[in-house]
Amino acid sequence: MRCVAGELQTDVLVIGSGASGLAAAVSAERAGARVALATKGSLQSCNSAKAQGGIQAAFGEDDSPEQHAEDVWRSSHETADRALVEVLTSEAPGAIAWLEELGVEFTRENGGYRLARCGGATRKRLLQVGDRTGLAITTALRDAFDAGTGTGLPNHALETLEELPAGWRATLRRKDGVEVTVEAGAVVLAAGGRCYREAKERGELSTNHPGATGEVTEIARAAGAEARDLDALQYHPNGGAWPANLQGYSIPETTRAYGAVLLNAEREEFTDSLGPRDEVAQAIVDEVAAGRGVGTPDGRPAVYLDTTRIPEADALVSLPYMLRRYRAGGIDPLKEPILTYPVLHYQNGGLVISERGETTVPGLYAAGEIAGGTHGRNRMMGNSLLECCVFGRRAGRAAAEVAA
Repeated sequence: MRCVAGELQTDVLVIGSGASGLAAAVSAERAGARVALATKGSLQSCNSAKAQGGIQAAFGEDDSPEQHAEDVWRSSHETADRALVEVLTSEAPGAIAWLEELGVEFTRENGGYRLARCGGATRKRLLQVGDRTGLAITTALRDAFDAGTGTGLPNHALETLEELPAGWRATLRRKDGVEVTVEAGAVVLAAGGRCYREAKERGELSTNHPGATGEVTEIARAAGAEARDLDALQYHPNGGAWPANLQGYSIPETTRAYGAVLLNAEREEFTDSLGPRDEVAQAIVDEVAAGRGVGTPDGRPAVYLDTTRIPEADALVSLPYMLRRYRAGGIDPLKEPILTYPVLHYQNGGLVISERGETTVPGLYAAGEIAGGTHGRNRMMGNSLLECCVFGRRAGRAAAEVAA
């Protein structure tokens, strides 16, 4: 990459250092492009690393990419882009193989992957790395990026995008206030959603990293990119409600995959604990509104998540981080139910993209939570990390081709 007094020139500029941005950067470089990756915080700061539950891919003997696609379509209430869904599910096994090549070690048993069934799925297809899957994936992707020739630009926030006759000019603002200009043949936007900002404005809790504020989406729209379903924000059904230091923590949905169920104040089940996210979250809200919820010691609404039904062997393998966190707070989830309530989690909609990850503006790409269509108006658990890898790779390769 060429650098002249606060001005940089590169082939592909990636904005965002989560799983989608890292996948795009690694893929663009391996396609022969000079790559710069800019992010407003540290390269380690992202929502992807906080993702715990796992990543979906059809490996079971009774499963297929077509069945996976059907589950996505049904969970989206038939609002997803079918073309994007088919790309997502058909390339899922290949994405897993690619991640393994980069060093991700998925949990295995009986000679194959340890697969769990997640909410909205009709088959067991959730792969995991304990309950720190996102951390394992982002670490491997970041190591691959660091091992290459790409230039990392931490603490460089995107402020403007200007289309040029043959590419883009991006204005970045360093943490110390210095302005940096980058000219690139193509740009990949992978800066995530806005749920942290949205939750703060609503006075609610969020599972999100403080960097999830959504300004890059608005910069892209100002540049002419179209968006869809931006009003469709998702609540994680199982936000931590107590103890206080776990409020806003996203309790892994694999708790329910391994046997935990939701109970009201009378210790009665009131919903299908493995239903789609939006239906489960709404059922909890409705149960509390009907007066059948329980209160936390500090007066917050909640219901019980009966984690005592999870076999200890499953919990030790697939939920070790959750166990450590709750036990450190004086609660053993295998001996008593924990308190939970929905918490703002994910931006379902985003920038409109093609199967190559290109927005409606030529040369401008998007991948991950900032993009819309793949999940429609309701995302399934385990498809976010998958989307990051599948469409991050596609966007990175396509951007490299355009910039060549």
